[in-house]
Amino acid sequence: MVIQHTVISFEQLVQDFDSLFRHRVFRLETLDWYDAPNEREHYARFLAGQAVDPAWREPWKRLVRDVRASGRTMERVHVVTEPVSDYIRFELLHVYPANVKAGENVDILGRVQAGGLVTASDFWLFDGRLAAVLIYDDAGIVERVEISDDPWFLASLRGIRYEAVRLATPLTQYVAEHNITEREHAA
Repeated sequence: MVIQHTVISFEQLVQDFDSLFRHRVFRLETLDWYDAPNEREHYARFLAGQAVDPAWREPWKRLVRDVRASGRTMERVHVVTEPVSDYIRFELLHVYPANVKAGENVDILGRVQAGGLVTASDFWLFDGRLAAVLIYDDAGIVERVEISDDPWFLASLRGIRYEAVRLATPLTQYVAEHNITEREHAA
């Protein structure tokens, strides 16, 4: 496959996602805020101190379980500013635990510890042979997805993946070490 560089919609990425890799997919997240339509209601409940129904994570859990059942691996590292924002607390407590339960490896990396990785854009790396770089607007909404199979670019992203995974802390350990709780300031 020779793509080099093409632009697709986020919806197209979602539609094609499962067919883009045979062994391993890795996600690097670098923003402290995303405006995802499927999260808005649940995030608002979280901010209001109300219970967040975990059922809303079922579609993603189903995808992860299917990927894992096929023998493939899913990994994610989220680079975060510390102390974490309300939105990141929401992700750490109400988004990522479902991912982990379904079989995705989710690690967290403080922005200071990440060093040069903070200049990287958000991306999905499929088998180390195809990249989907997510371009966001200032509000945290995906504007477009840039697909590339450029060998030099992929080598760079594989290096970023290696360093991010090496430096990051597993989700449950990070939450415990940083005393991340439902309330902003835990006693």
